[in-house]
Amino acid sequence: MKLIASLTSPYARKVRIVLAEKKIDCPLEEENPWAADTQVPEYNPLGKVPVLELDDGMTLFDSRVIVEYLDNISPVSRLFPDGNRQSILVRRWEALADGIIDAAVSIVLENRRPEGQVNSDIIARQMTKIERGLAALSHDLGEGLWCHGEGYSLADIATGCCLAYLDFRFPQIVWRDNYPNLATLLAKLETRQSFMDTKPPQA
Repeated sequence: MKLIASLTSPYARKVRIVLAEKKIDCPLEEENPWAADTQVPEYNPLGKVPVLELDDGMTLFDSRVIVEYLDNISPVSRLFPDGNRQSILVRRWEALADGIIDAAVSIVLENRRPEGQVNSDIIARQMTKIERGLAALSHDLGEGLWCHGEGYSLADIATGCCLAYLDFRFPQIVWRDNYPNLATLLAKLETRQSFMDTKPPQA
């Protein structure tokens, strides 16, 4: 089994954190899906990372599929709760956090277009999604210590990766001022070894 991933991808970071929390040893093959000579399409026809290649050669993508698979192959540190409703609520957190990342990535890609071709309307639309998403995360967290229930779960991992990605790509967004509960959560998550070990390299 090996993971094909970029060190700056927040989706890949989510998978890498799950691997660490589950204590699953899995080699990392670093790939930039945007490079001209990328090998990613050989593993994923959509050309996206992360991709988990299993021992039999089968590949799994995207990150949501991979983390569910990883949680099921090891009983260590279960990250999805038992029960359909509780499990769905954790997945809801993940979907919201990933959706904020989707919007942020769209802005990053739009800003990479040649000068004069950047569409400010697209950027504004995606920024609105980020703002609404952060407000929803903060509302749902409330005064809780963790995103879902009384303990650490995939909801916290997904949310932490989302917030950290905003810090990484959009330091100008001062979300901590508006959402101190999210700031407290991220500060706590960043003390975990899994988060420290997967921090993206600075460009």
